[in-house]
Amino acid sequence: MQTQRREFLKKALIGSSAVLATTTLAQANERPTKTQGSNGVVVGYSPKKEILYKKTSYWREYYSVAS
Repeated sequence: MQTQRREFLKKALIGSSAVLATTTLAQANERPTKTQGSNGVVVGYSPKKEILYKKTSYWREYYSVAS
């Protein structure tokens, strides 16, 4: 009877530690989203500066024709 209890406790301990490790790793891999105060817009994590266009002669020509 004692050996059955011990075996059950060993298996339960191993199972619970595996579940705990899996959930901990899953939470560690998640990147938090910064949606609070941004109306649902997710803020990016890119360190790069966003460049929409470069001022070139082609751009000035296009812009003068388009406007």
